[in-house]
Amino acid sequence: MARKIAAIFAHPDDEVLACGGTLAAHADAGDEVRIFIMATGATSRGGDQARYVTTLRGQAERAAKILGAAGVSFGDFPDNRMDNVALLDVVKAVEAFLAQFPADVIYTHHGGDMNIDHGVINRAVATACRPLPGLRPLEILTCEINSSTEWAPPPLPPFVPTDFIGIAASLDRKVAALACYADEIRPWPHPRSAEGVRALARWRGSQSGMEAAEAFALMRRVRRDP
Repeated sequence: MARKIAAIFAHPDDEVLACGGTLAAHADAGDEVRIFIMATGATSRGGDQARYVTTLRGQAERAAKILGAAGVSFGDFPDNRMDNVALLDVVKAVEAFLAQFPADVIYTHHGGDMNIDHGVINRAVATACRPLPGLRPLEILTCEINSSTEWAPPPLPPFVPTDFIGIAASLDRKVAALACYADEIRPWPHPRSAEGVRALARWRGSQSGMEAAEAFALMRRVRRDP
């Protein structure tokens, strides 16, 4: 049975780095994949920000097509300043997205990332999906982002995987989708390079008995039966 898969992330390229291979695998399996990118990804930069936002959104749409996503939506929250936004406003944006697209599985940020926006969105997703009576079956998995999750210093909580999904068949598409974000890619040995993405996938694969994998930490799983 086809499922609804939501990817809720802060910035354009987070969705690819976090779970691009898994989203492609979902699409290949017939699931409906939709992406919500909540911050502009540009307002912390100088220059013509409006033009850069338009460029980033075009890149995100091209990346989504490579991954097989049915669509990508955008928010207008400030880049790297979401800690200055009322959490309630972020929660309401997540709730509005999920009201239009009631997901069976949500992929989102790990709460211990160095990037402040990632932590805000993690908390907003947790709040928007709090287990109130009548909550439909739902699984929420948090992801790691190259050069944000592994760089977070103590006392931020470390990323400890609970789940692994094989992406050997979709790793090339993940790398191709990342290539859409030309200004965000860095040369090796930066972790946000094509080689860094492949190295992490192979390392996570070696941890789980697979050729290549993406790792996740379970936030919440709600079931109606065993």
